[in-house]
Amino acid sequence: MNSKTEKATLRIAVAQLNPIVGDVAGNLAKARAARADAASQGADLLLLTELFLSGYPPEDLVLKPAFLKACRRAVEALAADTADGGPGVIVGFPRQDETGRYNSAAVLDAGRVLAVRDKVDLPNYGEFDEKRVFDQGAMPGPVNFRGVRLGIPICEDIWGELGVCETLAESGAEILLSPNGSPYYRGKVDVRHQVVLKQVIETGLPMLYANQLGGQDELVFDGASFAFNADKTLAFQMSQFEETIALTTWRRCRDGWACDAGPMSKIPEREEADYRACMLGFRDYVNKNGFKTVVLGLSGGIDSAICAAIAVDALGEERVRCVMLPYRYTSAESLVDASACARALGCRYDIVPIEAPVGGFLSALSELFEGTEAGITEENLQSRARGTILMAISNKFGAMVVTTGNKSEMSVGYATLYGDMNGGFNPIKDLYKMQVYALSRWRNAHVPPGALGPSGEVIPANIIDKAPSAELRPNQTDQDSLPPYPVLDDILECLVELEMGTEEIVARGHDEATVHRVEHLLYIAEYKRRQSAPGVKITRKNFGRDRRYPITNRFRDRG
Repeated sequence: MNSKTEKATLRIAVAQLNPIVGDVAGNLAKARAARADAASQGADLLLLTELFLSGYPPEDLVLKPAFLKACRRAVEALAADTADGGPGVIVGFPRQDETGRYNSAAVLDAGRVLAVRDKVDLPNYGEFDEKRVFDQGAMPGPVNFRGVRLGIPICEDIWGELGVCETLAESGAEILLSPNGSPYYRGKVDVRHQVVLKQVIETGLPMLYANQLGGQDELVFDGASFAFNADKTLAFQMSQFEETIALTTWRRCRDGWACDAGPMSKIPEREEADYRACMLGFRDYVNKNGFKTVVLGLSGGIDSAICAAIAVDALGEERVRCVMLPYRYTSAESLVDASACARALGCRYDIVPIEAPVGGFLSALSELFEGTEAGITEENLQSRARGTILMAISNKFGAMVVTTGNKSEMSVGYATLYGDMNGGFNPIKDLYKMQVYALSRWRNAHVPPGALGPSGEVIPANIIDKAPSAELRPNQTDQDSLPPYPVLDDILECLVELEMGTEEIVARGHDEATVHRVEHLLYIAEYKRRQSAPGVKITRKNFGRDRRYPITNRFRDRG
């Protein structure tokens, strides 16, 4: 094509949408609605995200031939739509042919599948396990879309070291369009920017990064799609945690293509981003799994209070039920604080005393326990009575139980199996205790976009200010059993996220005996974590997908 006939402008609609894994028909309907939106905005091309038609990550659904056939039929149906002369579409889907199964992107235009490109670099770390279900694609070349040569590296193809982007540049690509399924962790937007900038510098090409939105089990996809021009300037930035379709305008310049029009949204700061990730992940888990309401034990402590706030913000006050389950060790202060929290949030609040059920357990066990000292067994009976009551409410009314343990507690096993660990989902599972405090203070001063809860102080100041306690015995505080939370959280972050040796952690100024004790507690609590509810991933390494340690494990780091 000569310079007189080369296309001078390309309008690309970027869709960061919220697909549901396995809902092929629903995801196709979303793609069609997005294409209609893109057409109304005058787009030439709609860019959807990685494995959009299947939802991401589809995991072992990809091993089912019927699922792959459903995805292929959806691609063909969407391709047929493009015969109307409207926008072309790039859409992700899992495909199978005689050579294997692939994580693919189809380019659709003029009523047909114009081209298919397969993912080359399959991630197999952290939350990713793609080598289990996909085969490596061939090194791709560009696709000629209406006279513009588009390179389509899929997600890890721009993160890894296989040279996919360089190959595309060398084979004539003019713009790189990367569909992604990149989950959130704290500070991830900056990481993505650096990854894309590296490729822009190495290839000399502009790159558009389109990212999925929404919660899928423990993962939250935060959107925040963007592009960098070849001159290393940020061309546009879409919003984070919001489902949206944005039109971007690309023009052919003397030195190649550049984006000169698109949104420029502000990315939230740390506490806001973490809170909104918890809210989005919780909302989608509840709604995508068909729960109408949720119930949680509201103890008067910080963890259950922030979980109640997240639940109300995500679902609305009418879908949240809080239950105070007092025993003889529950302080009057906690009763006041729990009531005040529920009142501030506007949700239903019930009180169900557990004196009688705990007494019944103790009576039933009195002969077996005769001659023994009361201790942690009796404390755990309180927690298990509470868990049983919450599960009974769940069974009777169909409300999902929200479990409320933070990452500090889950790390060291400061939780009771079949008690306070009961529940279907935990919005703060990947937040350390000090992060829970930080987010609680932030929420009292802000209402996040999209929140259904009220403004003002929704977590009473006394809940934040008082010493944390499980209240399972007289005058108990958490620090009777654990190091101070600022110390504990730093040691745990070193052990879990950073995989540091104990000598390195001691060198940071921590007491050696305390470090070894925390390490031991971390290892022996693995069996509890295997039985815990899923929860939103916030840090770089959460318990579950990211960290797979054996339950039976005698290793201890003694330098």
